[in-house]
Amino acid sequence: MKLALIGYGKMGHVIEEIANERGHTIVSIIDINNQVDFDSPQFLSADVAIEFSQPESAFENYRKCFERNIAVVAGTTGWLAQWDEIKKLCIEGNHTFFYASNYSIGMNIFSTINKYLAQIMDHFPAFDVRLEETHHIHKMDSPSGTAITLAEHILENIDRKKRWIEGLKGTSEDLPIFSIREGEVPGIHEVIYESDVDAIRIQHSAKNRKGLALGAVLAAEFVKGKKGFLSMNDMLDF
Repeated sequence: MKLALIGYGKMGHVIEEIANERGHTIVSIIDINNQVDFDSPQFLSADVAIEFSQPESAFENYRKCFERNIAVVAGTTGWLAQWDEIKKLCIEGNHTFFYASNYSIGMNIFSTINKYLAQIMDHFPAFDVRLEETHHIHKMDSPSGTAITLAEHILENIDRKKRWIEGLKGTSEDLPIFSIREGEVPGIHEVIYESDVDAIRIQHSAKNRKGLALGAVLAAEFVKGKKGFLSMNDMLDF
């Protein structure tokens, strides 16, 4: 399969490595200094573009791919204010767009467990719930897109919680998320339920970026030949 990479930071390099290991060809790499390559024959020959760039450039990158009928696997977080617009462009233009806040297969298994646990804990109001997430100091968004997704799944399943907030500054209806940025931590997400007598913790800890890169390449393999607005639930069929 012919892949284009949009964004060539640390994640882009690991995605390139994984894609090559799986027998794919990187036909184009676009970063901030060669935006004209969106119209190059190499980019236009790609089956799928895998995009891990910056929140401020993500939307425009997706739009450029749609205009050139290139399927997109989107890995950038922090741009979700434009979610509805991207979804509309994708559906109305019969394009292909795959988005996950986290491409790790392990994290998506963790996310499914998180939803199920929230359904159980809806019946046990003695337990309050919070999220903690830790990432490297270079991460642009806070809370992480993954933490927000985990929080939204909890809100969907626990009636007594109405919204997520950053830190402890809300009411009993709020779900706090604590974000830590330190060192080169790839990513740790923890969901904690705590009562006066005990605590329940579930945690996912990424050891490196390879799990994210593998998931993104698997997503590119999945979307080839498909149309529509797709997610990890479509690919993993949980």
